[in-house]
Amino acid sequence: MRFYQRVLAAWLIAAASANAAELQVGDPAPDFRLPGSDGHYYSLTDFRDKQFVVIAFFPKAFTGG
Repeated sequence: MRFYQRVLAAWLIAAASANAAELQVGDPAPDFRLPGSDGHYYSLTDFRDKQFVVIAFFPKAFTGG
């Protein structure tokens, strides 16, 4: 399993176990911590009420997976 797949899987498991109640439209996102491509870790609370947050992941260009 590639790194980004492991990160996504870990995030999904953490999000599911952290809050058993299903999120509804308009609910605030639960806090999470993920590694950035720059090697630093970022938490949603680092950016809350400061700016928009966009989460994106994709395999490295020109790889076989």
